[in-house]
Amino acid sequence: MENLVITGLGAVTPIGIGVDEYWQGILDQKCGINRITRFQDENVPITIAGEVKGFDPKNYMTGKLAKETGLFIQYAYASAKEAIEQSGIEIEEEADRIGIVMATALSGTSIIADTERTYSVDGKKKVSPRFLPKILGNLGAAQIAISYGIHGPSFTVSTACSSGGDAICIAAMLLNSGEADVMLVVSGESSHCPIIMSTLAQAKALSKNPDPLTACRPFDADRDGFVMGEGGGAIILETEEHARKRGAKILCSLAGYGNNTDGYHVTSPRPDGSGAISCMQSALRKAGMKPEDIGYINTHGTSTPVGDPAEVMAIKTLYGWEDKEQPMPEDLKAKIPPVSSTKGNTGHLMGAGGITEVIACIKAIETGILPPTLNYHTPDPACDLDFIPEGPRKTQITAAMSNALGFGGQNSSIIVKKYEGEK
Repeated sequence: MENLVITGLGAVTPIGIGVDEYWQGILDQKCGINRITRFQDENVPITIAGEVKGFDPKNYMTGKLAKETGLFIQYAYASAKEAIEQSGIEIEEEADRIGIVMATALSGTSIIADTERTYSVDGKKKVSPRFLPKILGNLGAAQIAISYGIHGPSFTVSTACSSGGDAICIAAMLLNSGEADVMLVVSGESSHCPIIMSTLAQAKALSKNPDPLTACRPFDADRDGFVMGEGGGAIILETEEHARKRGAKILCSLAGYGNNTDGYHVTSPRPDGSGAISCMQSALRKAGMKPEDIGYINTHGTSTPVGDPAEVMAIKTLYGWEDKEQPMPEDLKAKIPPVSSTKGNTGHLMGAGGITEVIACIKAIETGILPPTLNYHTPDPACDLDFIPEGPRKTQITAAMSNALGFGGQNSSIIVKKYEGEK
């Protein structure tokens, strides 16, 4: 397996545009969740979400392209631009050896909903020729490739909430198989619209907490559902040999990656967490690491009554908990590193979260500061790990894991570690 490294990062989130603003928002314990401004519909029971604020697509693309793209593509494009610029990659010199994997769970769903309403309800029977290019998931990758002249492998991943993590997995596989030297892994999500909010509310998946700032409370005993978010993320992933040859600044190593499926239920995870356990073990095997080598885990942690304890159980089992009828012995629990969820800051970014949360892991390694879990106040006996509730914690770590666990039993685990130079 090739040694793979990360040389560029990009992010568009409800707590900041750009990686620096995003990371500072985490450190400042900023919450980007509020009342939805994108639409007004009194029939939708829950109208809070994490919206990106102050985003002007013309800061990142031409006015013509802004008119031809939906928000989820614009967020992906802006994230990609930041990552490409940070990496310093000269794309035109090796366009055939540079590829893209785009991640999006819901692509242009909100655009489809708006267009159908104007067509069927408002009676405007002409649909814009831009409609299809705005909604197709793969058009994010296509628009970036057209703008930058990228001609290598191109894939679009739509595996629900684990899309971002799975996109990293696929990019790593392509690099390891020799199909490319550099991969842009990019994600975009913007699906706040009445039909999505209504179906999730009817499924009792969303928080009913009337206070937007405290609605998302991962692992807290009073959690009652997740909060939708939107945004984009991007990383530049390349072989170590290629990065060193071009003199790139290497931010960290991609140590391991795992993907699998529960094969259990369309929305609920396996209660015993066995799918997530196997996925984390797969990532560790590829990394040649033991669970004790991980210094921090950024959990999927969506703030749901069922999902949070299942992930906690999976993590505890990974670290040696066998007798589920008994509390985990303190000596085993002491081996588990601090864990947290950053969804209290941003809401659930769906396909984009798998990338922005890996970025949080990279920044934790770089800065020696671990992200806290926002709104964790009341302990839950079923969720009894160190969730960093007090605020950002100064702790030097060399490796971190990020979990993304999606509808349909999709699981991905990504391990990043401090880059130590050529071996």
